[in-house]
Amino acid sequence: MADDLTLSIKTTAEMTSTELWEVFQERVKVFVVEQNCPYQEVDEKDQNARHVMIKRNSRLVAYARIVPHDDPNYISFGRVLVVKEFRGQHLAQRLVQVTLDEIKRVAGIRPVKIAAQSYLQNFYAQFGFKPVSDVYLEDNIPHLDMVLE
Repeated sequence: MADDLTLSIKTTAEMTSTELWEVFQERVKVFVVEQNCPYQEVDEKDQNARHVMIKRNSRLVAYARIVPHDDPNYISFGRVLVVKEFRGQHLAQRLVQVTLDEIKRVAGIRPVKIAAQSYLQNFYAQFGFKPVSDVYLEDNIPHLDMVLE
């Protein structure tokens, strides 16, 4: 990573309690509080997730988790976030690229399927993702399924 950013990728078991707490805190801030969406944010997929963390001076600034997809033909990632005060610095692009690089490293050449918030369709299209569903509501937020072959 360039400048003062560091990249860390760990399984849940490899994370320190402080790292896990920071990740869960930021995820709840973004996906529950900021998006005003009450749902079970921490779920069973966290047990077997690979957590991609970008930090600045030991502070989490961007995050995503890599998880198995419900369809075993795919791998997936989600919970993509940039901490509010660090937005607008192209960290999301860096985060998704290192997440895709890690998926390729651990899963080889497998298609990646994500449930993207619909307003991010063009963002994910930059990486080669193509929509494979109509827009649907998930936790009252418009989403669509996208695949990267």
